[in-house]
Amino acid sequence: MDLTGKVAIVTGSGRGLGHAYAKALAEAGAAVVVNDVDQGAADRAVQDIVAAGGQAASVVAPVGSSETADALVAKAVEEFGRLDVMVTNAGILRDTVLWKMSDDDFDAVTNVHLRGTFTCARAAAVQMRSQGTGGRLILISSPAGQRGNFGQGNYSAAKAGIVAMARTWAMELARAEVTVNAVVPVAATEMTKTIPAFAPVIEESERTGAPLPDWVRKDEGMGTPEDVASLIVFLASDASADVTGQAIGIGGDKLALWSHPQEKATDYTDGGWSADAIARSWTTGVGAEPESYGIPMPAGTEA
Repeated sequence: MDLTGKVAIVTGSGRGLGHAYAKALAEAGAAVVVNDVDQGAADRAVQDIVAAGGQAASVVAPVGSSETADALVAKAVEEFGRLDVMVTNAGILRDTVLWKMSDDDFDAVTNVHLRGTFTCARAAAVQMRSQGTGGRLILISSPAGQRGNFGQGNYSAAKAGIVAMARTWAMELARAEVTVNAVVPVAATEMTKTIPAFAPVIEESERTGAPLPDWVRKDEGMGTPEDVASLIVFLASDASADVTGQAIGIGGDKLALWSHPQEKATDYTDGGWSADAIARSWTTGVGAEPESYGIPMPAGTEA
């Protein structure tokens, strides 16, 4: 993939998945605006890219506000002349169960993930439409947004909303030739280390430098941040010009297309449904095969 001449912004790219995305885009030829709340992390990310022969600049600011979104786009235009790709990756966690979750726990997570995706995508769309040469919005979601996850009501809601926005904005920006897709990554990160089933194998891989075992890479679809970065490069490229409105999963050796919600079963009754009629027909009608929920855990472990 050759991204020479393209300019990308990657939010939350001082470390982890975002850092891998920024490095991969730069290696493919794109100039990259790095973003992080940590000045040191942002500086190191820029230095890594420049040392490898790439072009990079940084904006140190928390994602969420319109001011940060506008500053990111302004930096891209001032430093590199345009904007072609916006990757909304920045995020935080405030995990706890519903009855213990505070207003701040909920608001902080949705502000960065959901509002931050909105403000950054909006600022990018304005710039891309004014340029008149198309563009790419790559919105980072999560399996938690597709399936739900215990203790992550705030995070799951935000990540589900991101996929819904991708579908909507794909329609709204089609005439401007701006594609919009959601990426559903699964990678060995600081967050996945907290999952008991994965922690030992991730730590062993990091200690020895050995690759993750096949059951992790294939059965669980989990690999390194660099595995995920390949999809970001593809979606930023001209090769993905016809790919829009999709939720695409990647991790380890696995690439997947997530389905969109749709009616699974239907039933009808003349004059409409009473509560009693629903109760009588539920187990043999639309409720005969209820949907599962929650992220499946590896075989032999508890969810």
